[in-house]
Amino acid sequence: MAQPFDICIRGTGIVGRTLALLLAREKRKVALVAAPGTAGHPASAGHQDVRAYALNAASRDLLQSLRSWPDAEHATAVQRMHVLGDRGGSVEFDAAAQHADALAWIVDVPALEARLAEAVRFQPQVEVVEAPVSASLTVVCEGRASATRAEFGAHFDVTPYAQHAIAVRLACQQPHQQVARQWFSPDDILAFLPMGGPQGNSAAVVWSVSPEQAVLLMELPAQDFAARLNEASGGALGALTVTSERAMWPLQLARADRWCGALPPEGRKARSWVLAGDAAHTVHPLAGQGLNLGLADVQALAHVLHARDYWRSVSDLRLLRRYERERKAAVWTMGLATDGLQQLFTRQDGPLPMLRNAGMKGFDMSGPLKDFVARQAMGMR
Repeated sequence: MAQPFDICIRGTGIVGRTLALLLAREKRKVALVAAPGTAGHPASAGHQDVRAYALNAASRDLLQSLRSWPDAEHATAVQRMHVLGDRGGSVEFDAAAQHADALAWIVDVPALEARLAEAVRFQPQVEVVEAPVSASLTVVCEGRASATRAEFGAHFDVTPYAQHAIAVRLACQQPHQQVARQWFSPDDILAFLPMGGPQGNSAAVVWSVSPEQAVLLMELPAQDFAARLNEASGGALGALTVTSERAMWPLQLARADRWCGALPPEGRKARSWVLAGDAAHTVHPLAGQGLNLGLADVQALAHVLHARDYWRSVSDLRLLRRYERERKAAVWTMGLATDGLQQLFTRQDGPLPMLRNAGMKGFDMSGPLKDFVARQAMGMR
């Protein structure tokens, strides 16, 4: 007779696979459901995946512990970050000032997914299945468009932004020098993320613009689109060449009202469900913290399950609510910060433009406050 599963994970994205590996390390028998439901990503079947994530030190340590961190070519360390406002305001962060190896690492999503898939393939405690199976605990990691979340009765409170994100890859005339660059204006938020290793001259771009502008930009020929990017970035990296398809998706701030709950028992076996990653929350990508939050979710969930009293089941709602409280607080704080920045730069009321740029300059010279914010974003305690 086949060994029953302790945990069923719905969703085979980065968050789902990471959790499967963490739980397998604790000798849990895990079913990983490779089914549709990871919608909400800009890439779709049959199209090039142009996503890249900025991962902090905590996320890197976690993935390295699972032997799933990509090589240096696909995980470029960010040594400095330049943030520019619309009226001369600017903030600069430097890894050396924080006595750190990097502010973040820009990771190629396909490369990271390949490493995780390989690790799962060689983990005997994880079985990839085609449909959900019975287990004491079901973890929903299907992404923001999760169908299971609604099936389990959790409401997803969505606040759409009047912005769509466009992602693309570029070859740049000048090397990036491991500098991440970001420009804020009332009309858009543009980020150039360094890729291709320390000596690289390629960049992953995330450009947040109005939905109407996004449609127009997506329809431009590649050469004209590159020219618009060059103009928006002030020619910071010289001539630009588009090297990939473009992807577009709507931006939103969203949170599930409940992150866990009970399922009907099977015989004497209690069953529960819990949410993690984008199935539980999404934030604006301007701070690059979306996947960091998701990976922190699964690390916290794995820790709560590991530290439980020996007589408690993994389906115990007291444990799951402990995880929910801890992660809701962290996600709420990050959502508040990213939403505040997005709102601050899209409003043009009265003296706001002058005040926000003066605030950027003041923050850049704030010393301990700036260091604290930097270390929080870097995942350092």
